[in-house]
Amino acid sequence: MSDIASRAGNVSVATVSRALRNEPGVSPSVRERIRKAAAELSYFSTPDTTGRDAVVTPVVDTWFYSTAVAAIQGELRSAGLDLLLYCLENAELRREFYQRLALRRKVDAVIVLAAPLTSADREQLAATGCPVVNVGARSDGVANVGFDDAGAARKAVAHLIHQGHTRIGMIRTESVEGGHWDSDRDRYRGYRAQLAEANLSALRDHEISVPWGIDEGAEAMQRLLSLPDPPTAVFCHSDEIAAGALRALRHEAGLRVPESMSVIAIDNHPIADLVNLTTVEQPVRRQGAAAARAVVDYLRGAADLAETSTILPADRIVFRSSTGPPASTRAQSSEPAQKQAEGEAREVGGHVSEAE
Repeated sequence: MSDIASRAGNVSVATVSRALRNEPGVSPSVRERIRKAAAELSYFSTPDTTGRDAVVTPVVDTWFYSTAVAAIQGELRSAGLDLLLYCLENAELRREFYQRLALRRKVDAVIVLAAPLTSADREQLAATGCPVVNVGARSDGVANVGFDDAGAARKAVAHLIHQGHTRIGMIRTESVEGGHWDSDRDRYRGYRAQLAEANLSALRDHEISVPWGIDEGAEAMQRLLSLPDPPTAVFCHSDEIAAGALRALRHEAGLRVPESMSVIAIDNHPIADLVNLTTVEQPVRRQGAAAARAVVDYLRGAADLAETSTILPADRIVFRSSTGPPASTRAQSSEPAQKQAEGEAREVGGHVSEAE
């Protein structure tokens, strides 16, 4: 504050304090000089607590993000804390927000939902003194809460291999800003690793990358179906992508699933039940709740959040009717026992774990 007083010219530290606290007794021109000097010096005030925590998200109208926000809100509310939601669609908007936050701290902590943090972003957030938790993406130097995406992909592909498939494709997806999420890169890595473990080839023309969305999933499946030798099974990045892929198979191409092709995905989105999709469950609510509890514990005096890393396992596959043996082996005698086992699983609600 002494530096600000010197930079603003002919003002006292007491005047600086009143101006930055929006207290009376400071002329508009002097107040503006002080605020300008504070911004130039990257000054921010540090109240003990505000009772508010920020959640930064690129979107709020999709399943992952809205579910995570709901879980965070519930945990913060139980702790008597308020949530400030910032929907910032691209990296530039998020960068500007982090810069403003560093100049005038308004929150006690920041939870970032599945959005990458650049080194510049982390520096700006560090300048605020606020603890930061990144959910669904990885960043060095901050706490991370996530899901074993690679393990989930391996589980999904292992199920298809167990069914007898040897030509397995993947529909990947890109973020709303282009490029691939950490989750997509990890799921692709798991897909490739499981094929390699089974001594199966990953064919480039069986791997399609499209922007995220149901229509885009349908487009990707149409591209796979147009191949001279399409895969007999497809692993989709997410249930929404798979819903589009199933639409293309069942309604646009008039094919039976899984008789013509098997489809599996990750998430257990509510849409998966509607389209009878076999999927590996992602516990999104648990991720959001874990991030919020980490913040609450830190504010109550727990250890440094930067040392926290929580990765939830992919421990449940939900059997529905979108996967089965390939047509070439469907008539073999091993089929009835396998179908009976999966039928029994569906009869008890479909929510079962599979140890492959």
